[in-house]
Amino acid sequence: MPSRIDLSQARVLISNDDGIHAPGIKILENAVRAVAREVWVVAPETEQSATSHSLTLRRPLRIRNVSDGRFAVDGTPTDSVLLGIQRVMQDHRPDIVMSGVNRGANLGEDVHYSGTVAAAMEGALMGIPSIAFSQEYDDKRNVIWETSERWMPDILAKLNDVAYDPSTLLNINLPDCRPDEVQGMEVTRQGRRKIGGEIQDGRDPRGEPYYWVGIQRDEEKFQHGTDLDACIRNV
Repeated sequence: MPSRIDLSQARVLISNDDGIHAPGIKILENAVRAVAREVWVVAPETEQSATSHSLTLRRPLRIRNVSDGRFAVDGTPTDSVLLGIQRVMQDHRPDIVMSGVNRGANLGEDVHYSGTVAAAMEGALMGIPSIAFSQEYDDKRNVIWETSERWMPDILAKLNDVAYDPSTLLNINLPDCRPDEVQGMEVTRQGRRKIGGEIQDGRDPRGEPYYWVGIQRDEEKFQHGTDLDACIRNV
């Protein structure tokens, strides 16, 4: 049966795919620490974007204690959540898993490639309500992290009123705009946009061919009511 999670009494596990030193995870950690009873951070040691739900199976994993309550894993986002739940927090499992804030939106088909969403999905697969957070940005300019900083407390307050099934997975995107330009919050359906359709060919200095997968996006034309539509409207 769905039930609310009171963050003021909750144990929260935070992870991401941009790495434990990324600015987005610090924003999420600071916002959650301001309201939650207990916060643990278990995240990849290095950048793991677009690793999707991959696991490390052919070598051992190591956990490094970065600081009090913060641990780095030399693996994927999924590895990090798995070890966070089954080892770092094995005596008392988290009440909720949060992943992000990702550098870049996870809209439409992005969710299938995203390590940020996969980290949250791993929590949901283990029977723990989980949420992924992402900050949309334009590749031609810097990420407006101030939007995440300003709106994260409001989002967490809204999430306090949500009744979760144990396998709930929410995907939350903040639009690419200034904090005062955000037009509110909205529940949407997932849109459609294919990523990775562009492949560039080249040759290395030894004359060997190589291939670079681009991020060409083929977005649906009719997006009303989707996550893509919401971000276009700064929601």
